[in-house]
Amino acid sequence: MKRRSFNKNLIKTATIASLSPSFLNAKNSNSYIRLGGPVFEKADSPESWIAALQKRSYRAAYCPLQPGAPSDEIRAYEQAAKKADIVISEVGVWINLISTEANLRSEAIEKTKKALQLADAIGANCCVNVSGSKNPAQWAGPHMDNLTEKTFDEIVQTTREIIDDVKPTRTYFALEPMPWAYPDSADNYLRLIKAIDRKQFGVHLDPMNLIVSPQLFYSSGEMIKECFKKLGPHIRSCHGKDIVLKEDIYTPQFTECRPGLGFMDYSVFLKELSKLKDIPLMMEHLNTQEEYSLAAEYIRSEGKKVGIEL
Repeated sequence: MKRRSFNKNLIKTATIASLSPSFLNAKNSNSYIRLGGPVFEKADSPESWIAALQKRSYRAAYCPLQPGAPSDEIRAYEQAAKKADIVISEVGVWINLISTEANLRSEAIEKTKKALQLADAIGANCCVNVSGSKNPAQWAGPHMDNLTEKTFDEIVQTTREIIDDVKPTRTYFALEPMPWAYPDSADNYLRLIKAIDRKQFGVHLDPMNLIVSPQLFYSSGEMIKECFKKLGPHIRSCHGKDIVLKEDIYTPQFTECRPGLGFMDYSVFLKELSKLKDIPLMMEHLNTQEEYSLAAEYIRSEGKKVGIEL
């Protein structure tokens, strides 16, 4: 064997070339992450929308349009985003895809298809929904049938139908993890990716939604590392929230909170996310612009500690 005669540089180049685009900078992290969030000003034109984003130094944005928007308006917003170097992170469609009521389920699937069409037309990173719930009262609530194999198979078939009907080429359809619905862990997300078997099925990562026990609460950094290790090449967008564990009761109760007021390991989160190229971190679920400003200030301060600009 003549292994010593191999050109190591050629081998290294070939290996890098074979990696997913999202992982081209995996070894040496990017120096920045695209942070984004909602804007509260009235932004009724591409120009005013961009101005509102730039006012907060956002480099990522939620899709500003709704399904059914005119094609010329979609193009105008897409071009404005590209010109301003803003990534449109996602088109969110929050509706129950596996409702036990047939009419509601069919309606949800059709609405999701239209949202995916918009995401593809405007060039968003993904269209994201949750898988849904068998809970008749809470569209995304807990239910004993949510985490069964039968429901898993239904999610697979529903996701295939959505992707196969729309046939997106520029975007991905993704399912946000939930504590009591698939995908509820990195491993179950991998199971879904394999079972769905569609190139345009991607990952939307919200690590806070995966913190479902005191063990995960106190070791969120390790859980986050596992998610990026297993799902990294498929991740299209991320949500940034935080979480607290109540200490004055004797059963575990977790509460979502503003980034910086909880215990989630943002240092690890940002370091792992910085290994991906142009995958946004989107803040959500806050009530005022002031709260978003405080959240952004905290996230940026955590990034600064590890040499990452947001």
